[in-house]
Amino acid sequence: MSDDVNFKNNPLHGVSLKNLLIEIVDHYSFEILFAYLNINCFKTNPSIESSVKFLKKTDWAREKVESFYMYEYKNLPKPSSTQFKISPRDRIVPEHHQVGEPAELSLEDAERLRVKRAKKAAEFNQGGFGKRGNSNKSFTPRSHSETPKPKPAKTDASTSSNPWGNWEK
Repeated sequence: MSDDVNFKNNPLHGVSLKNLLIEIVDHYSFEILFAYLNINCFKTNPSIESSVKFLKKTDWAREKVESFYMYEYKNLPKPSSTQFKISPRDRIVPEHHQVGEPAELSLEDAERLRVKRAKKAAEFNQGGFGKRGNSNKSFTPRSHSETPKPKPAKTDASTSSNPWGNWEK
């Protein structure tokens, strides 16, 4: 199968990252992009040039923006689980999926989505399936009083003249 057939219906095919950003920033704004994607290049001194520079170096952020472009701005149906694992630029969009009108997004909706994601993440971590594996033990950091104290250095003749004295024995 040729690349032209695979990417014929993918709205990212032939669109540069800079043009993609210009399109979504003109339609939404840097503020909306930051609210939905939580990528700092859209918050701290945002510009097309600095965002493109960051996104070209950072795969996860670029893929997040490209997914936003496809599924919010181009309003395509969400991908299947197998297509979801593939980079947005490499996804095959079925011919019957047509590009729609951009989704109406607001800062209020972004906040509701953020709260929903935070709650889901908390439930996930509470279930013991977080980064620490399938453990139901909770992590409690030690207080300063529980921190082990370093052992005092030996002050015999071998260490006073030669710092490697104990090692050589």
